Amino acid sequence: MEKREIVLEGHIIDSWTLPKTMDLIMDKGGDFDVLEFEIGKNKTDTSKARLMVSAESPELLNVILDELAPMGVSIAEINEVNLLPAPKDKVAPEGFYSTSHHLTHVYYKGEWILVDDIEMDCLIVIDEESKTAVCKPIADIKKGELVVMGREGIKITPIQRARGKKGVFEFMNSDVSSEKPLMSLINEIASEIKEVKAKGGKIALVGGPAIAHTGSTGIVAKLIKEGFIDVVFAGNALATHDIECDQFGTSLGVNVKTGEVVAHGHTHHMRAINRINKSGSIKKAVEDGTLKSGIMYECVKNNVPFVLAGSIRDDGPLPDVITDVIESQKEMRKYTQEIDMVIMISTMLHSIATGNLLPSRVKTICVDINPSTVTKLADRGTAQAVGIVTDVGAFLPVLYNALHE
Repeated sequence: MEKREIVLEGHIIDSWTLPKTMDLIMDKGGDFDVLEFEIGKNKTDTSKARLMVSAESPELLNVILDELAPMGVSIAEINEVNLLPAPKDKVAPEGFYSTSHHLTHVYYKGEWILVDDIEMDCLIVIDEESKTAVCKPIADIKKGELVVMGREGIKITPIQRARGKKGVFEFMNSDVSSEKPLMSLINEIASEIKEVKAKGGKIALVGGPAIAHTGSTGIVAKLIKEGFIDVVFAGNALATHDIECDQFGTSLGVNVKTGEVVAHGHTHHMRAINRINKSGSIKKAVEDGTLKSGIMYECVKNNVPFVLAGSIRDDGPLPDVITDVIESQKEMRKYTQEIDMVIMISTMLHSIATGNLLPSRVKTICVDINPSTVTKLADRGTAQAVGIVTDVGAFLPVLYNALHE
């Protein structure tokens, strides 16, 4: 039998890390012996466990250890991190370490080094001169850079649940239900938002076109104007229909106040794009008086950065839309490491894309009328997301009022 000693530390009972570890080992065909188990007795106390994991082959043991690593389980024996140079640009050596979005350290030159800019599904590169470690997407890897290999010398610290009530983020998980007490959840979210802003934190909004379709652009515009939102991630659709609302009072040709279909209204979004194209950009449209209200208007007037990531289905698109997806990722990465909270509203693709770029420490709210949006977000790794299944047109006014109570 192949054996390796592992260590679990933290709130491993309250976070279910210990039972999940035991289940995973047995489900994969391995076995374990408990060597040490210290249980924290007070709310702030942590627990510690040492287990000897055994498997019939080195390959099976490696599989088990690989799957335990993202849970925060570390190998007891501390070895220097393994490094190999990248053979060419955008290519890593076989067997490279693929990151999670949890806080990560690597053991290099006799000390644990924090990995900067952590996000999931990337690589870790070490700079020998500065003794620093940074997380990089594979597209940014350069020939000769030292890439972290395997699992030796890597320590992951996932988000854990401490004992005691912690509000809406008491236990970050993927539970989604339309039967959650909506009002109490929104009130807790409002409290979290105010707490983040009081500490000087930053909040991102990831928005879909349903914000405009439900007539809620004015509320989001006020949240931006009043300083609750620090950066906006969206696509061509939200910006286009937000501008359509300002120019024609419609979204997809429907009057946002009366709900009535306007004659020839289906052409309004194209006419809105044409007017912005004439100005040259959204910012120039604000400056020349073409654009007078809405989400994009308030972003420009209040120096709130926005990233509009395009897709193959976009009409136009608007001149500010980034049509290269890799460039969109790079632009979004300028802000994701500085964000303390993100509110995702009615956009599956942009929510999942943003979630993939976020460290797990970022408090994440996902609001959608479709439960599968939140489920898919969690299934693709953003397990810290708190899901609210409701109509955005009902959610935003209540949230705005709760922020001002």
